[in-house]
Amino acid sequence: MPAKRPRRGKHQPRGLDILYEDRDIIVVNKAAGLLTVGTGRDGGRTAHAALDDYVRKGNPKSQERIFIVHRLDRDTSGVLVFARSEDAKETLQSHWRDAEKTYLAFVEGHPSPSEDTITSYLVENDARRVYSTRDSKLGRLSHTHYKVIKATGNRSLLEIRLLTGRKNQIRVHLADKGWPIVGDGKYGHKIRDNKRLALHSHQLSFDHPYSGERKSFTAPIPDTFHQMAAAPSPEAQAPPQSQTRRERRPDRSD
Repeated sequence: MPAKRPRRGKHQPRGLDILYEDRDIIVVNKAAGLLTVGTGRDGGRTAHAALDDYVRKGNPKSQERIFIVHRLDRDTSGVLVFARSEDAKETLQSHWRDAEKTYLAFVEGHPSPSEDTITSYLVENDARRVYSTRDSKLGRLSHTHYKVIKATGNRSLLEIRLLTGRKNQIRVHLADKGWPIVGDGKYGHKIRDNKRLALHSHQLSFDHPYSGERKSFTAPIPDTFHQMAAAPSPEAQAPPQSQTRRERRPDRSD
């Protein structure tokens, strides 16, 4: 199926580079700092809202809509796919476990072994903090594969394959091992004047919801990501992860 050329003009979405679009999907490269979908406190500036306006060409009466398939954290950049119909969304999500997701991350320290798979059960507490547990009834089984690409000073560049898609999974698993992602103030160390998290969704492959053709997309690595390798040293380690007694199962969002 030939891709339509991305439209250019005043409704081109800010904070998003369109990598591909057709009648069923839109694939974008999301900038760090932009939410995927609204939380009620974001003032409407989200990737979802920007693409809704884009497909409607600014016409509030338009029937065009954008549907969420998966999410990236606000401070994570990279490739993200949206559906243009309910049917496309449901088809993509029903086969999402077959999607291949590859990330790049700068972490504090030098992981050993240099390649491995991290496995744990992940659960979210009432403070919306995700952590690992040994209780299979409480958490959801999660797997993250990593490989060290290179060492840069006291930090390392990793290639990460997300084998399951839980909320904050990569960030929690790497922090559990003592290699928090550079700039991760929630699960690792805060960096003064930091503008982003050193995590980038680099490649995404999935079956097209209409044709069934395997599609692969690569999001160019932004300069701000590479700059994180030389970011200032962390200010201080964040307090230990708190695990409230009142725990709940995490929702199904990535």
